[in-house]
Amino acid sequence: MTTSKTTRKKSASRPVVDGRSSPLMVRSVEKAFNILNAFRPGQSTLGLTQIAESVGIDKSTAQRFAHTLETLGYIYKDPDSKRFSLTVKTLAIGNSFLQSNLLVQQAAPYLSHLSQVTEETVNLSVLDGTEVVYLSRFISRHIFKTDVVVGSRLPAYCTAAGISILSRMPIEEAMDVLKASDLRAITASTTTDLQDLRTKIQHAAKDGFTTTFEEYFHDDLSVGAAIVDSHGKPAGAITVSVSRARYTPEEVVERFARLVIAAANAVKV
Repeated sequence: MTTSKTTRKKSASRPVVDGRSSPLMVRSVEKAFNILNAFRPGQSTLGLTQIAESVGIDKSTAQRFAHTLETLGYIYKDPDSKRFSLTVKTLAIGNSFLQSNLLVQQAAPYLSHLSQVTEETVNLSVLDGTEVVYLSRFISRHIFKTDVVVGSRLPAYCTAAGISILSRMPIEEAMDVLKASDLRAITASTTTDLQDLRTKIQHAAKDGFTTTFEEYFHDDLSVGAAIVDSHGKPAGAITVSVSRARYTPEEVVERFARLVIAAANAVKV
């Protein structure tokens, strides 16, 4: 039990280690998952040629893999267009993770309470490589972003969750994550300078929380705090997101920072 908990926390808060050079690596499994990952927003259906090109395999190999995945029930082939799409069965893997993940289970009551107290959108996220992944999301009746769901990924460098998690890592380890990131200005307010990001991380470490104001989404004001495990390592982050049309940045800090910190500190993993 201890081993599985440790594994989950490490994978949630550290960049993924590339083990492709290992002799234990099964290339066929890698190709199968690459095919499943080829389906994304804007590419919800793919033809056989597109699958082959996106994964870097020949069409004959793509056909065999596609047939196997179709037989197993993970993709569907339209009999008319001959194009493939993911099936609902692919959700089973993610659902198993959410149902068994210690962090999700332990954070749930505190996220629910925070949602009730603030009446705003509350999120639980973890770090995966250079991105944060949403594991839980309590939507406010004032919702203003509808395209963020459980499983969504956003760059860590311009999100309150990402900066919060990085602030609980050794600074050079956090900087390695930033250096591996595609630092670009998504909005006019996005922080992209490495030294500025370093300063933001250091402030977050000192204050116990961080904010991002319209750094990824226009109209979005977010405040976040990291969840740390018994060894002081980051396991994830809790954030509250509100609309700039309803709050000023100063009000966000004044009204929500203390509550987010308390919720994050209450989660024991």
